[in-house]
Amino acid sequence: MVERDSRKPDPTPRAGWTRRGVFGSAAALGVGALAACGGNAPSEGGGSGDKTFTLYWNAGHGYAAYTKLIKKFESDHGITVNWQKFQWPDLQTKLAADMQSGQVADLVEDDGSGWPLSYAATGDAYPLDEFIAKDGEKIGYPNDWQANALRNSRYQGKTYGIPLHLTCNLLFYNKTMFAAAGIKQPPSDWDEFLATARKLTRGDQYGVALNSDPGYLSPWMLQNGVRYWDPATKKVMTPVPQAIEAMRFQHDLIYRYKVSPAPSATADYEGPEKLFVAKRAAMMLSGPWDFAPIKKTAPDLDYGLALPLERSVRATNFAGSGVFIPAKAKHKDLAWDLIKRLTALDVENAVTRETGVTMPRKTWAKQSWVQDDKQVGAVARALAYGTSWPNGIDATGKAPQLDDTLRSAYQSTIVKNGDPAAAVRNFRSAATKLVGG
Repeated sequence: MVERDSRKPDPTPRAGWTRRGVFGSAAALGVGALAACGGNAPSEGGGSGDKTFTLYWNAGHGYAAYTKLIKKFESDHGITVNWQKFQWPDLQTKLAADMQSGQVADLVEDDGSGWPLSYAATGDAYPLDEFIAKDGEKIGYPNDWQANALRNSRYQGKTYGIPLHLTCNLLFYNKTMFAAAGIKQPPSDWDEFLATARKLTRGDQYGVALNSDPGYLSPWMLQNGVRYWDPATKKVMTPVPQAIEAMRFQHDLIYRYKVSPAPSATADYEGPEKLFVAKRAAMMLSGPWDFAPIKKTAPDLDYGLALPLERSVRATNFAGSGVFIPAKAKHKDLAWDLIKRLTALDVENAVTRETGVTMPRKTWAKQSWVQDDKQVGAVARALAYGTSWPNGIDATGKAPQLDDTLRSAYQSTIVKNGDPAAAVRNFRSAATKLVGG
């Protein structure tokens, strides 16, 4: 096995679960950007004489369980795996260059936001239906996968990707601060959340810390019944009144009720976690990507994890990663065999025990050892309320532009105290020019 890292990986799960995974956006680079793309090209040649299998992976996901699995894969097939690892933005750049040149990897890990759809729309991803028809029942696909997690894998009735890791956003709360305020349990809905946050806000202590990153807008929208993208009508952020209400609720937590500090408009989305570990914020919305930083910074912090909040529905947004096969991959059969191995329940269990990463299989979530784990079990239970925020919008090819547009709209009200209704209207107006509707 040949391993190459394009960058030194971040030692925490943030390297794999970033804002892009939480919110979801794919980068479709223009031809002018391709000349700047570097990295190692996959080996040329093909057929039975080609003994190299090229695997693109996230730099934070080179787990021991996968290393062991890949060595067995090499031995079984008499092949060398060229395992190249990238940070997500670098991988997006590399993929764009590869698709242009036609020299592609055999299997690619994606960030879970919908890359397979983007590449399916341009003919650069390979449909997996023939493999699923043959092996789906044996491996439990799709019935054993969380159903809502499959929305970013299908394009025009065909399957182009398989979810590999699956996690979600949920509520973190400081048990000690709750007890000191006489609060016996975490809030369940928006009204309880506001009441709890107000009770916990005193002096330089806030009830909650909101995030300046638009990825953290999605749970509130989903809980209020808002769809970011409706493929049938080609409209974004509907129903509009509910979208405005969700945006206003977050704005008011900061500027009306003053239970959250105003976040700064920076690329650092770790602000709430820093306030949480410093005991200056009693609650935050986050996910497993903050488990390791909290343990490192405040190992004795007594905190709990609660189910996603409810407004019209109890809901949260999925994050994670998946895998797909490029259309011009030389070893498609081997790629499918590796997918089957990577998603086997025993491998999922090994990865979870090693790293705490959570998985998309229903049978994984139902296991007693998963349910009994304080952190992993909380995420597993929350997955039942998860859904895809992008909802297939990557197939339009406009996700990166929409991402930037939403960032501006969100920060205009969350950071700059602008009108929430205007923020939603401005976003929808700009989005309509990009995707119609």
